[in-house]
Amino acid sequence: MHKSKWLLKSIGLAVLPLAFATAWAEDAPDAHKDVTPAELKYQAGASPLAGVEMHQDVNPKAPSMTKAEFDKARQIYFERCAGCHGVLRKGATGKPLTPDITLGKGTDYLKVFIEYGSPAGMPNWGTSGELTKDEVDLMARYVQQTPPQPPEFGMPEMKATWKVIVPPEQRPTKKMNNYNLNNIFSTTLRDTGEVMLIDGDTKKVINIVKTGYAVHISRTSASGRYLYVIGRDAKINLIDLWMPKPDNVAEIRTGLEARSVETSKYKGFEDKYAIAGSYWPPQFVIMKGDTLEPLKIVGTRGMTVDTQEYHPEPRVASIVASHFKPEFVVNVKETGKILMVDYSDINALKTTELQAARFLHDGGWDASKRYFMVAANQSNKVAAVDAKDGKIAGIIEVGKIPHPGRGANFIDPQNGPVWATGHLGDETISLIGTDPAKHKANAWKVVRTLKGQGGGSLFLKTHPKSQNLWVDTTLNPDPKISQSIAVFDIKNLEKPYDVLPIAEWANLGEGAKRVLQPEYNEKGDEVWFSVWSAKNQESAIVVVDDKTRKLKTVIKDPKLITPTGKFNMLNTQHDIY
Repeated sequence: MHKSKWLLKSIGLAVLPLAFATAWAEDAPDAHKDVTPAELKYQAGASPLAGVEMHQDVNPKAPSMTKAEFDKARQIYFERCAGCHGVLRKGATGKPLTPDITLGKGTDYLKVFIEYGSPAGMPNWGTSGELTKDEVDLMARYVQQTPPQPPEFGMPEMKATWKVIVPPEQRPTKKMNNYNLNNIFSTTLRDTGEVMLIDGDTKKVINIVKTGYAVHISRTSASGRYLYVIGRDAKINLIDLWMPKPDNVAEIRTGLEARSVETSKYKGFEDKYAIAGSYWPPQFVIMKGDTLEPLKIVGTRGMTVDTQEYHPEPRVASIVASHFKPEFVVNVKETGKILMVDYSDINALKTTELQAARFLHDGGWDASKRYFMVAANQSNKVAAVDAKDGKIAGIIEVGKIPHPGRGANFIDPQNGPVWATGHLGDETISLIGTDPAKHKANAWKVVRTLKGQGGGSLFLKTHPKSQNLWVDTTLNPDPKISQSIAVFDIKNLEKPYDVLPIAEWANLGEGAKRVLQPEYNEKGDEVWFSVWSAKNQESAIVVVDDKTRKLKTVIKDPKLITPTGKFNMLNTQHDIY
C-alpha cells in the first residue's frame, strides 16, 4: 500500500471512534458545548471524597481490575471527574457514566473518548498530558465498573466529630480585645486548611485558625460575635471574635463534602441556629448556633424541576438567611429547587419548595434584601426569589455560566437599581433590574450587558459608597487577564473599563498570580484582592484605594499561602455588596 494512502487510512480509523465519542457526548441533554478552558478549571476541582474508602463491587461484565487499580482510578475520578459527572456517576453538569451506558461502549471506545475529549465539554485528558496512556486505560475500565457509593453521614457520625472546645458558659461575657471586629477579614488559606484573620485597620495578622480542607466560605453571625467557616470536607469551625485572640470554640463535620454554611439572622433568632449544606450526602443540617450541636438533618434527594425525574445526589449549594422571616433559603443544585426552610420550630419544620432551574449555585441579595438572586449556572439563568412573599419573582436568561459570588448592587443611571453577575463562559457582565415598585418595566430583565476582559470571572463587587464595579477573570487562560482586574465607572457605564495590574503591584516571584475576589473594607474606601499562586510559591493580598484606583498597600506573610476568598465581618454580617 502507498505510504500516503496507508497514513490516511490510519488517521481515518483513529478519527472514527472519536467521531462516535463526540456524537455520544453531544447527544447528552446536559452537555455543555464549546467548553472553555476556564470552565474546565472550574468544574474539575478536587473532591475530598477522593480519600474516602469505598467498597469495590465486582461486576462480572466489566473488565477486570485489581483493588489497587480500582482505588487509584477511584481517586482520579473524584479528583478530576466527579464535579461534572456526579458522585454516583449518574450525571450532574456532565453526562451519566453508569455501566448501563459504558459497558456497551467498550474499553477501546472509552479510551478514545477520554484521550481526546469532545466539543460537548469532555476534556482531552490524554492529549493534554493530564493522564498517561496507562491512566487513560485505567479510567476506561473504571467507568464500566459498578459505581462505588460513599458512606452516608447521619447523626451518629456527626456527633462523633462534634467538639465543644470552649463551652458557652466559659466564654467571655464581653469583647476582650481591642480589635475593630467590623473590619476583620477572614481570609481562606486554601491549601493549608486554615483561615487567616487580618486586622483591616492595621493590616496585621491577628491569628491563623486551623479549619477544614479548602475553606469555601466564612459567615458572620447576626450579632457580629461569631464567625462560621466551612471547608470542602464539610468541617465547620466556630470562631469566637470576643476572645482575647479570636479562635475556635467548637467544630463538627456535617458530611463528607460541602460548600455552604449560614446563621439565623431574623429578629429574635440572632445567633440561635446555624445551617450547613452538603454535597455528599445530599442533605442540610440545622445546628445550635453557639455550640454547633446537630439538631435536625434533612435530605434533598428527589425529583428535578424540569423532567420530574428522580436524582440520587442533588447537592446543596448556597444558603442564605432571610431578613423578612425566620427562614433559610436553601438552593439545591441538581434538582433546581429552592427550599424556603422555616426554622421557627425545628421540631415541626416547614419547607416551601420553589421551582427555579437546574444547577443552582451561588448568589446574593438585591439592595433591598428582599430578593435573592441565584445563578443556575449550567442553565445560563438567574432566579429571583421574593423572600417576603415566598415565591419566584422571575427567571432571567443571562450569559454563559453565570458565577456572581454574591453579585453587585448599584444604580444604573438609565435603568435604576440593578444586580450584576459575571460569567465563567463568556466576557459579559449582565445587569438585572431589581426594582419592581419604581422600575417595573425593567424588573427581572437584563437591562444592560457590559463587556469585560474575558471569560473565567468568579467574582465581582461594588459598595453602596463606591462608584466602581470591580470584575475579576481568575480562570481566564491568558495570564495578562487572570493577573489583572477590570474596573467600571458605575456612573458612566458606556465608558471603557480600566485594567489594573494587581499581580504586578504585588511584586511576587514565579507563580500563577491569579487575581480574585474583590472585597471591600468596613468603610467602603478600600478594595482587597487575593493574588493566588501555588502552595510552594509566594502569594499576597493587594489593597487598592477605591476612589483613586491606586495601590495602597501589599500584605505579605510567609504563612499567607494560597489565599482565595476574603470576607469582611461587617459586610458579611449585613449582606453588603
